[in-house]
Amino acid sequence: MNRVRFDMHCHTAEGSPDAKVKILDYIDLLKQRGFHGMLVTDHDSYSGYKAYLRQKDKVKDFTVLRGIEYDTFDYGHFLIVLPSDTPEEVYDLFEHRGMALIRVIWLVHECGGILGPAHPFGEKFMSFGSTRRLGMIEHRLYAQHFDFIEGYNCCESVKRNKMARRLASYYDIPVFGGSDAHKENCVGLAGTYLPDHIHSEDDLINYINDGNHPEVGGKRYPKTLKDKIGPAGKFLTYGFYLYNIYGAFRNYPARCRAYFAASAKLKAKMKSNCSDRGLDSKK
Repeated sequence: MNRVRFDMHCHTAEGSPDAKVKILDYIDLLKQRGFHGMLVTDHDSYSGYKAYLRQKDKVKDFTVLRGIEYDTFDYGHFLIVLPSDTPEEVYDLFEHRGMALIRVIWLVHECGGILGPAHPFGEKFMSFGSTRRLGMIEHRLYAQHFDFIEGYNCCESVKRNKMARRLASYYDIPVFGGSDAHKENCVGLAGTYLPDHIHSEDDLINYINDGNHPEVGGKRYPKTLKDKIGPAGKFLTYGFYLYNIYGAFRNYPARCRAYFAASAKLKAKMKSNCSDRGLDSKK
């Protein structure tokens, strides 16, 4: 089996307000640096992937997968990959930040998708392992429902990446590696080695659900904002926390409407699947 490299944490200018690289430029940079695929993970948005779809005829011999980096209300950022038959209403829901992690886990797994914490021991409020609300017992209960953990993020320190891989090893969970790039000189500094037959979200989901553990690796990006401003970064951390809380409450009405629409679609899909298998209780 031949292996190829994927960057599994990518932010585009079309989808993330703090990113500087457009999707086609991102692809060109990755191809130049020996990559064969990417997972687009914009912040609470699929706009970067949609921009790729509008221009996909310009891309040859490169796999682009649809993902998202979702801001949960209580446990930081999570990378999510959904299968191809996911209702559009669910994709719309994940563009509304602020759901609780327990609800996110239910939704993703109800669709047959996979999820895992991004930079799990990164900045406080942004990362699962750095946001302890009720202690380690609750964290362990959640961790058992993760399908992967981001074990290498080139914007995190060596220590924090080791802690992430140690968590993954403890629960025997696969790891992903990605650059988390927002600027050109960070693109492709980390990656995940996957088999060359992965060309869709379904292929990736099946590969992980079959119990495979891909290798990850890369080198650290030394010019992150937190590196530049040092201790002053705490102001940014708490500023983001307030921004996240404000955004979650501001989005509440729209998120509720999107949640009920997605739930109704999933229930209808489940009922249809049961009927197709002859499991409809009314028969």
